[in-house]
Amino acid sequence: MKRLAFVLGTAALLTVGATALSAQDATATPIPLPEVGTVTSRIIDRGSLVCGVNQALPGFGAPNDAGEFVGFDIDVCRAVAAAILGDATAVTFRPITAAERQPVLASGEVDMISRNTTFTLVRDTLWGATFGPTTFYDGQGVMVFADSGIAALEDLEGGRICTNQGTTTEQNITDTMGQLGLEFELQTYQDFDAVMAAFNEGGCDAVTSDVSGLISRQASSADPGSYQILDVVISKEPLGPLSPEGDSQFADILRWVVFGLIQAEEFGISSTNIDDFLASENPDIQRFLGVNGNDLGANLNLPADFMQTVIRQVGNYGEIWDRNLGPDTPFNLERGVNALWTNGGLLYSPPFR
Repeated sequence: MKRLAFVLGTAALLTVGATALSAQDATATPIPLPEVGTVTSRIIDRGSLVCGVNQALPGFGAPNDAGEFVGFDIDVCRAVAAAILGDATAVTFRPITAAERQPVLASGEVDMISRNTTFTLVRDTLWGATFGPTTFYDGQGVMVFADSGIAALEDLEGGRICTNQGTTTEQNITDTMGQLGLEFELQTYQDFDAVMAAFNEGGCDAVTSDVSGLISRQASSADPGSYQILDVVISKEPLGPLSPEGDSQFADILRWVVFGLIQAEEFGISSTNIDDFLASENPDIQRFLGVNGNDLGANLNLPADFMQTVIRQVGNYGEIWDRNLGPDTPFNLERGVNALWTNGGLLYSPPFR
């Protein structure tokens, strides 16, 4: 009943001609809100968000022992569902390969994708997609067997490097090896499970993918010490969620939910202490949480306290990181450039005002 009431309350906001103002613009002429988009409408009508995800990348997207999808990218899907439907569990996960990303987004099979996808100019302009904020700053690396004697890319001269189809990794490794004047054979497979199978069976001298993906595979293997990730990063790989280009209203929701996860961590607001902030006298926090008459949520056709719902059910960015990738996980990833800007990283949210 609580979820139904939330959905009905959200639907009540989806009225053509509704208006909203920020607190600082309260004396200005009201600006009509954008009409609710087709993607948002079908999510509400369906009662769930369909999210395209990876099913073979532990830490980011994969089923757990109970068959439930878990991971860093999975929690981004859940955060968007919490904002729109008031229920972070109201998600249908659609496993997709790298090559399927553009087709399933264009066909409407998924409402959004949260699956280690690099933001590039070609994808932004030709995929019919709108990229959300970068959630994970990464780079492409190369992994070999620890006993192979391979210590640098030059040692792969004449060798075979494997990766999966439909990714930026193919062009990146080709460009890099070409610039170094190194001959090699590139072998591609439909998904990274097949890549690793070929590698483990001796069909490849090395595999290449995002460093985070290589760490995931190494840490979740039966013998992590048998693999070695080379000390080289050959590209920039800003990873993040994306949505269909035709619905700017849904794209705005996705964008500001992600920014909200980051801003919550900056404010120090978490799933365990959020109630302590509801009486805050900080006007920025009041606007962010939708209290004391602040209703920025109306600008997104969402409840005023939509970020409260997201934080209570999913947590802030730091909580998502720690739960899936942090020191208490097999991956033990350092935040590095994925730290807040206040801690020397790249994560930075525009103001909620």
